[in-house]
Amino acid sequence: MEDDPAIAASLREGLARFGYDVEWVTTGGEALDADPPGVVLLDLGLPDMDGLDVCRRLRARSNVPIIVITARGDEVDTVAGLEVGADDYVAKPFGVREIVARIRAVTRRHGGDATGEATEPAPPAVVLGAVSVDVAARRVRRHDAEVALAPKEFDLLVALARRVGSVVTREALIDEVWDSHWFGSTRTLDVHVSALRQKLGPEIAITTVRGVGFRLEHADAP
Repeated sequence: MEDDPAIAASLREGLARFGYDVEWVTTGGEALDADPPGVVLLDLGLPDMDGLDVCRRLRARSNVPIIVITARGDEVDTVAGLEVGADDYVAKPFGVREIVARIRAVTRRHGGDATGEATEPAPPAVVLGAVSVDVAARRVRRHDAEVALAPKEFDLLVALARRVGSVVTREALIDEVWDSHWFGSTRTLDVHVSALRQKLGPEIAITTVRGVGFRLEHADAP
C-alpha cells in the first residue's frame, strides 16, 4: 500500500517484470479490506490511518510477510514497525531489485516465495532447556507457555539455536535469516536480538561477541 502514485506505478511495473502480481491500494482501510496477499509492502505514511496500526492489525489476523517502506528517518518508527510485527523495512529511495531481494527473503521461510515456489521440509524441534522450538509449526514454548515471536524473530532464534554454544557471525545471520543480497542496515539484526532477549527471559542467553556476532546458550547448558 502506497499513497504516492508515481512511486506505486514504478514499483508495480518493476515487480511485474519479476513475475509478481501487484494489487495497489492507497489507504489503510483498503488494505485491511483487501483479499489476503502473499506479501505486504506497507508505507507508514498513509492518508487515513497510521501505518503502524495497519501493520499491527494485519499481524494480529495473519502471518503474512510484511515489509515496511518509509521515507521516515526516525529510528523510533523503524523499531516500532518491527515490534508490531513487520518482518523487515526499507527506506526510500530504493531500487526494485532491492525490494525483490527483500520479498524473497521474508517469504522464504513462510512456505515458499510469492510466486509459489515450495521450500524444503522444516527440521525437527529444538529443545533448549526450558525453551522448545517447534520449527515445523513455527511455535516456541517456555515452561509450557507459548511465546509469541514475530516471523523474523523466530527465524533468528532457529539460526542461533542450530549452533547453540557457538558464535555465529553477524554476516552469517544476515545471510541466513534475511538474505545474502540484503542491503539494509544491520541495525535490524540488533533490534531482533534485543526482542528475543526480552521475550525468552533468563532461560536463554544471547551473548554479544563484539565485532563478531552472537552466541546462544541456555540455562541448563554445562
